[in-house]
Amino acid sequence: MKFFSLLLLALSTANLPAADWNQFRGSAGDGQSTVKGIPTTWSETSNVAWKTAIWGKGWSSPVIWKDQVWLTTATPDGHRLAAVCVDRRNGKILHDITVFEHEKPQYCHPFNSYASPTPWVEENRVYVHFGALGTACLDTRTGKTIWKRQDLPCNHFRGPGSSVVIHGNHLFLPYDGFDYQYVVALDKRNGKTAWRNDRNVDYGSDNGDVKKAYGTAKVITFGGRTQVVVPGAVATMSYDPESGKELWRVIHGGMNSCARPLFGNGLLYINTGSVPTRLLAVRPDGKGDITKTHVKWTTMKSVPSRPSQLLVGDAIYMVSNSGVASCLAAGTGKAAWTKRIAGKHVASPILVGKRIFSFSQEGRTHVFAADKATYRELAVNKLDGGFMASPAVAEGLLILRTKTHLYGISGKK
Repeated sequence: MKFFSLLLLALSTANLPAADWNQFRGSAGDGQSTVKGIPTTWSETSNVAWKTAIWGKGWSSPVIWKDQVWLTTATPDGHRLAAVCVDRRNGKILHDITVFEHEKPQYCHPFNSYASPTPWVEENRVYVHFGALGTACLDTRTGKTIWKRQDLPCNHFRGPGSSVVIHGNHLFLPYDGFDYQYVVALDKRNGKTAWRNDRNVDYGSDNGDVKKAYGTAKVITFGGRTQVVVPGAVATMSYDPESGKELWRVIHGGMNSCARPLFGNGLLYINTGSVPTRLLAVRPDGKGDITKTHVKWTTMKSVPSRPSQLLVGDAIYMVSNSGVASCLAAGTGKAAWTKRIAGKHVASPILVGKRIFSFSQEGRTHVFAADKATYRELAVNKLDGGFMASPAVAEGLLILRTKTHLYGISGKK
């Protein structure tokens, strides 16, 4: 009887749809998907189910809930900040909502955009974030605003970059700017502040440029303790998600951190950003300053400062800013192989099945095998626009955002 129960459970689980790609780097925040029907090759004239022009300038990644695809965009000067919803089935625009308007928005570097943070979408709600320029919750059915916040100070100095993360009823946002550095949790139901914790880091300088970061939080549970891990300049902190109490911190140096942490094998993998650019593996079970006691390994070889890594079993795959792909042993940080694939890279690679897709600013997608033994190229695809945003994945559909368009890539005729 037990055998048949397990068989029925396995069959029912196999028929469940893949989780919606509802946040930056997917439902688990790790850039991985097991969906079927994603092609290996495409071009402007093949395997394109639909192509939709997106006005303005925005590097936020698309997120998916059922048949809706949400992303943000802005005028290049930052005067208008908007949320756009596209029908996943045909690419038609369902909503184009002006969320905030600013007469004098703070400065944004031309390499960045005013709409770089990725939203979070769930049943009937989408949460959009533009850094200090505003955060809002919208009704996904009507497009109406449920709540707004524009009173959280931060001079991003180069524009916003941290994406939305939600756990329970709390929405976690880092504000690591030139002037202020803190983490805030908002009640996702009404936008009110649940807690706020200043970073309190010795940056070793009065120059606000070295204090800024663009990290996105990671919520993990380890040893029975749930914690929200938030990378920043110089240090990464872990907080109790309910109270905001700091649990531990690791001092690692660096600034401009933006890659999302990964968790597996009992370790957190943290990217320090730039100056210097490091990847380190940390045991997340300590208290206080764990720098000297809980760092298992660290490496600087071919580590990207912008694209996030992929953790696949006991291997880490990554593509550097300058287009060097590599595979590391997750337990030691030692390189198994490296391969130059060319191009400049900002978008984070994804894993679909056993294939890794990496997206360049020049519009090329390098597809290679998730193979620990060697680099095996499967395809190189080209679209007209360059990639700054990371992709999203739905059943049978790869959703790509270039600088000008949103594409639905599918192998189905």
